[in-house]
Amino acid sequence: MNLIKSTGTFSFFTIISRILGYLRDILIAIFLGAGPLADAFFVAFRIPNTFRRLFSEGTFNAAFVPSYASELSNGREKSEKFATNVFSLLILVLFFLVLIIEIFMPYFVFLIAPGFSGNEEKMSLAINLTRITFPFLFFISLSSFFSAILNSHNRFAVAAAAPVILNFFLISVLFYGNLLGDELVYYLSYAVTLAGIAQFIYLFFYVKKFYFPKFILNFSIDSKIKNFFLKLLPSIFSSGVTQINILVGTIIASFQASAVSYLYYADRIYQINLAIAGIAIGTVILPQLSKHVINEDKEKISLIQNKALELSLFLSLPAAIALLLASEPIVSALFGYGSFDEVSVENSSKALFYFALGLPAFSLIKVFSSFYFARNNTKLPFYISLFSVLLNILISIIFFKKVGFIIIPIATTISSWINSIFLFIFLKKDNFFNFNSEFISKFFKILFSSIFMGAFIYYLIIFFKTNLAYEQSFKSIFLIGIVVAGFISYLLIAFLIKAFKISDINLKY
Repeated sequence: MNLIKSTGTFSFFTIISRILGYLRDILIAIFLGAGPLADAFFVAFRIPNTFRRLFSEGTFNAAFVPSYASELSNGREKSEKFATNVFSLLILVLFFLVLIIEIFMPYFVFLIAPGFSGNEEKMSLAINLTRITFPFLFFISLSSFFSAILNSHNRFAVAAAAPVILNFFLISVLFYGNLLGDELVYYLSYAVTLAGIAQFIYLFFYVKKFYFPKFILNFSIDSKIKNFFLKLLPSIFSSGVTQINILVGTIIASFQASAVSYLYYADRIYQINLAIAGIAIGTVILPQLSKHVINEDKEKISLIQNKALELSLFLSLPAAIALLLASEPIVSALFGYGSFDEVSVENSSKALFYFALGLPAFSLIKVFSSFYFARNNTKLPFYISLFSVLLNILISIIFFKKVGFIIIPIATTISSWINSIFLFIFLKKDNFFNFNSEFISKFFKILFSSIFMGAFIYYLIIFFKTNLAYEQSFKSIFLIGIVVAGFISYLLIAFLIKAFKISDINLKY
């Protein structure tokens, strides 16, 4: 496996999906802005989308891939039996979960958006929309199972491309936004569920080359299946801790008008880097790292872990600096049109600024957790993540009345840094990770390159300040130019001081 090439393949399709996601959110911002309709839809969309991220963005892999890789080493027959048992159990559990929540949806929506309870019309709309979107959970979870099979066979491109389908469906509806009026939120909700079905069919077509999915009622719950499901819940919680923190933030933010929307737009911007610097790397290294752990190849384990950490910082540090310096121009250029006014831009950019402070930590959590998942250990990351989420909730609740919604990204950032630091401390304590001789030197070179790029971007923002103003029609073009110039300057400096080497592209792991 080649880490950079595999991550590049995964990242390419992820970027395509996120670009379409931005187009989707720009259209939503134009037609819905940050008002009550937007809040209700984002709550309805947040739930299935959170589960999509929890299951599809490396979390299901964390429990499944090491177990499946172990079965593959024992022969095709055993791996197929294991996969069929997991698939059949998943269908039953997901079917009854969706059915029960659909029946008790009013109580469920109250739990995730208690702040809506004072507005009967808003609460009723959120309930109706969530009922429509929730079946997405069933199909996206099974799609994640297919993705995990493909990833186990080092087929990353197909699974990475699957989220494009959701954005395609939503954008198709949004093009008719002017004609649909207030009914737009209903059509968007139906599109979410239809996209889940389409994604399931798409992945089924590719996964059958490696494993043909079969649903059986006489499945056996042996020790291997029990161990898998015992690992699955902790891995969902620990690998998806950032998404859980965001969901917690959505619940608390529902008590402040438009706050759910502000957080949603900020979240959409930094997620593209997290998808590349954390999720892509964690997903790509897991199958190979699991294999080397089984074979006890310490040299390869150390090489993969150090390169994964190095690549994560190479991608996340410059992104964090750029978002800190340009949070307001970025939000304005991406979403500052139509119903999304200057107040919305200002509030969303504040949220983005504080999320950006935690961006390297969000990525490190994904990478460090993978080091444990490859060793079939999901418990320790779970306990650390549980502490992180409780800390996030505590900070948010204590300061929400005094500070408002902005405490939510602050609390998420603080708790995420503590999470990543604890993971690192325990990795060192358990002797699961040690820096190699090259890493420290590379880290300072990456840091220098990032600071240089930040200074250059700051100069460009000042120079083009007038062109980036809210009322300017072509501000997005100037922003794209600044981002591209900053990215080129970063790569150039990184190459000149050897923070990045061309030879790394061809390095096998």
